[in-house]
Amino acid sequence: MTEEKHYIHKYETEAINNDGVQGVAYIPNGLAVAVSHPLEDTPGTNPEQLLGLSLSTCMSATLEAIEKENGLPHLASVHVHVSMVKSTDGLDFLVTARIRVPNVTHSQAVDFVHQAERRCPVSKLLRNSGNYTVEVVDNFDD
Repeated sequence: MTEEKHYIHKYETEAINNDGVQGVAYIPNGLAVAVSHPLEDTPGTNPEQLLGLSLSTCMSATLEAIEKENGLPHLASVHVHVSMVKSTDGLDFLVTARIRVPNVTHSQAVDFVHQAERRCPVSKLLRNSGNYTVEVVDNFDD
């Protein structure tokens, strides 16, 4: 028997796009961004970039909390690479998060990143997709 999840709303928002990839996506009374097709050379952002920004921001904020819990300054960096690929079922995103946590041992960095994967809502959303990987790196030149 599985335990039912209970939710307490902490924050919510609404994002609207009526234009596809040729126009504007926006948050009512907030941010508006030009959107464009990722394979065309037109101004604007696209779903791949927005997904990368969402994951990198969420993981960085989660790591900041973990570092603070351990009495450390926030020094973690998160780089997210998103590829759009064609597979047998159509288009897919391949998402790789590369994370550096300086001034701790590699094993402690791995532990922090595992904690962040379990706590970051965007990571939790992606983790069972099969198209999402997280790597701990000592530097971004690897």
